[in-house]
Order: sequence, then C-alpha cells, then structure tokens
Amino acid sequence: MPLTPLSPYWLRDNCPCTRCRDPRNGQKLFQITDLPDDLAITDQDESAGHLAVLWSDGHRSRYPLEWLDAEGADDGRSEDGKRLWAAADFAAGLPEADWDAYLADPAERAAVLGSVLRSGFAVLRGVPAVEGQVLAVVRTFGYVRETNYGELFDVRVEADPNNLAFTSAAIAPHSDNPYRDPVPTLQLLHCLDNSAVGGDSGLVDGFRAAAVLREEAPEAFAVLTRTLVPFAFRDRTAELRADRPLIELDALGRIREVRFNNRSIGTLRLPAAELDAFYAAYRRFAAVTLRPELRLEFRLGPGDCLIFDNVRLLHARTAFEPAGPGGGSRHLQGCYADLDSLASTLAVLNRRTAALDTIAGYFEGEGAAEYLGEAVTMAEHMLQAGALAEAAGAPAHLVAAALLHDVGHFEGTGLELMAGRDNRHSDTGADWLARWFGPEVTEPVRLHVAAKRYLCTAEPGYRARLSEASEYTLGVQGGPMTPEEAAAFAALPGAGDAVAVRRWDEEAKYADAATPGFEHFRPLLAALMH
Repeated sequence: MPLTPLSPYWLRDNCPCTRCRDPRNGQKLFQITDLPDDLAITDQDESAGHLAVLWSDGHRSRYPLEWLDAEGADDGRSEDGKRLWAAADFAAGLPEADWDAYLADPAERAAVLGSVLRSGFAVLRGVPAVEGQVLAVVRTFGYVRETNYGELFDVRVEADPNNLAFTSAAIAPHSDNPYRDPVPTLQLLHCLDNSAVGGDSGLVDGFRAAAVLREEAPEAFAVLTRTLVPFAFRDRTAELRADRPLIELDALGRIREVRFNNRSIGTLRLPAAELDAFYAAYRRFAAVTLRPELRLEFRLGPGDCLIFDNVRLLHARTAFEPAGPGGGSRHLQGCYADLDSLASTLAVLNRRTAALDTIAGYFEGEGAAEYLGEAVTMAEHMLQAGALAEAAGAPAHLVAAALLHDVGHFEGTGLELMAGRDNRHSDTGADWLARWFGPEVTEPVRLHVAAKRYLCTAEPGYRARLSEASEYTLGVQGGPMTPEEAAAFAALPGAGDAVAVRRWDEEAKYADAATPGFEHFRPLLAALMH
C-alpha cells in the first residue's frame, strides 16, 4: 500500500493516542520540537475504518478514516458561519423561546443559543421581571463580563447620566463598548417595565450592512477595514480607548467584527486625503445601517430578555416619553457576556445530544436482538435494570450504570459469549462510555461481571438464583471467585455500586415487564455527561 500523501508532521501532531493526548481534555502531551527532524511513515495499514501508521521513531498511531476525510472548519465567527439577514426575513416571527422551556429542555436551549450564533440574537419570553434576573440568564450559558458599568446596569432615565443610553432620547444603531479591548461580544437586555410611549427596540445586522457596502462601494469598504479608529470613553472613574477598524476582517478577508458607535469615535489624526476618504466611507456605511429594510423593530415587554451578538448586530431604540404626569416608564437591566462561553455551552449540548442519539440508536437497533437466550431483548433487559434502579431510589449515576451496563454486548459481541468465548463486554462497554461519562458510571459497568463472580462466592444461595444463560456465562467468564479474589474485589472502591448493578441486572429478565422507554432516562443521562 502506498504511503499516505498527508503531511507527516500534521498527521503525527494530531495523533489521538493517550501517549500523545490527555484523554480527558484532548490536550497534547508533547511539544512539536519533540518530534525528530527526519520524521517519516515507515508502514501503514487501512482496515476496519481506521488508518494505522508506524512511524520512523517507533511510535504507532491509529486514525479514524472518517476523521481523515473530514473537511476543514473554523470557529464560526466570520460571515461564512452566519445567516445574514434583513428585517423581512423575520416576518414570521423572532427567534424566541419560553424561559421555562429553555431551562427544562436541552434541545430548546440549544435552539436559542444556536440562533444567537447564526442570526445574532434571540429573545427569551417569560423571564421573571425581577431585578438581577438578567444575571441568571447569562449563567445558563456562560459568565458575566463585569465592566466599569458594574456587573449589571440599568437602562432608564437617570438624573445625571454618563451615557446617552440613560436618557429618553432616540439612539441610532450602534455597538456597545467599542472603546474596550476586548469588546464584550454579547449583550443582554432584560425588560422589567415598558409602559412608556415609544421606546421600541431595533436591530440591524452589521455583517449584512457591511456586505451591502462591500457590494455597492468596494473602495469605501476597503477604507473602513484598514483605518484604525480611536474609540474612546471617559467619565469620573474610567478612561478607555481602543483603536480598531469599523469593519474587521479575518486573515481570509471575511467580515469578522463590526464596531459602530458615532458617540464614541475619537479624533482621527491622519493626512487630509485619508481623512476625506475615511469620512466619505464612514458616512456611506452609516447611511446603509439606517436603511429601513435592514432595521428589525420590535417591542420588549416585561419578562422579555434579548440576547445579541455585540460585535455583529447594531442595536437601537426609539425615543420615549419619560415617567411623569401623563407618561409611562421604561426600565431594562443589561449586562455583558462573551460569545466563546455561549458557543462552548452549545457545543457541549450538541455533543451530548449526538452521544445520546447514538446510544438511543443502539437501544432501537442492536438492542432489539435476543439477549443471551433470555426471554427479553438486550434493550428490554437494560431498560428493566434501569427502571429497577430508579424504583429503588438509587442515585442518578447508578441508574445510568444499570441502564447501560450491557452496552458492550452491542455489535453482536454477545454471540461470542454464548459461543464460549469471553467477550469482556464489561470492559468494552465501560471504555466506550468513558467518552461521555465519569468513573461513577463507567466503573460499575466495568465491574458488573466481576460482581456476579463475587456474589456467587460471598453469598450462599446467590448462584442458585442465576438463570440458565447466566449460569452458562458465569463459567465462560471465569466462574466463582476464590476467597482471596472475593476479598480483593470487596476492597475495591466501586465494589458496592457494582454489586447493586449486578443485582438489578439479574432481576431484569422478565418478558412483557412494563418499563419506560429510553427517552425517559435521557434527561438523567444528559445531566451526568461530561
């Protein structure tokens, strides 16, 4: 077989083995300079969906072919990872969710966070209209970004405002905190009261506006991507400055961030010709952001919480009549957070969903096969074991272990056991589950076969209660433990949990027993996953 055309250093740098990467977090355990200067592939073999490689320094690597064939991806922060929009695109309604559903349902939470990443915003309805609740919203996906405005800030009319936002004036589309380095990438606004006349909210997709400028006036677009603008803010307690372009591109020329705030642009010190070019481009971009077809307007009511991307979307507000005789009031509480935490939370939710879908697929597919000659299928047996653990009031990790204890039998390996060959399904299952669960779940799975051998030695009469198939597999798996083996097993930290799982395992073999389906256990499993 010819050697792989892939770059040797790239391939070795991505070796997934536990000598090269920490299995808990994927971090590399070597420096790139640790690799020899003459690194080469000396042998390779492609089989069973993997590429096995022997390296010139004697190291061996094994790569899934699916991973090798995967296309490149990035962090999704540029325009290529977004859905650019105009106001008409939301004629059917805003991306929104009910607060209680968002909290209770991981799929609903993933949908909301995904909307923030793709479209730049989402609205949560029914968030308790109490002060400080906006901080609880942030903590469902990340961390509060504290600034000179504090952990949170009140958007309402103030007697001595240090920001135009704290007046009743109309505010044009803008970014918040462009003078900060790094700028907060997320903003939240939670409505406590909006009984004023006016005070409607507006959003403009800054990426869409920048793309329009690029199409209509490419030279103006280029000026705004290369001119460093001094954004500045000062009051009695703070003096902040950051020099950034209005439109920031990544290394591939894609729009990655937009900073736009006429109130915060300081004084540019450039040659007159460059200033003329900048102001012509700046005015043209400002006019694009004010186009009615790009501005999405809506009204936040008490309990509504808007989450939006502050380095993409420009937010605005219509003027309103302040509190007083004949007037209502408008009070929002806001705070800042960051997109990386939101994206991380979404990735973990999606990872867990994919893992649970995989496990559910086994229950629906291979799980329908016979279970070692018993009167139940593999799936029925495992669901019964999980239900028995739950009925006994077992902690969540033991319910999960009971439910999943025989996953090592999937892919037909149970047939090996019945043919007289120990398939070591407890180890196989525990190792497979360790991708998503901690040892509190995996070790009872790993030890549940040993627990049967232990019980046959430690408890007189236990062996007599084994089913015919279980008695047969006992012999294949090594038979009852010796007294010395039993004592050593009992001293293991997870022995008690393994014995509990074993007891439910042995009881879970009744045909037509009423048990919940896999979906019943899904929230419990999701809460345990890492």
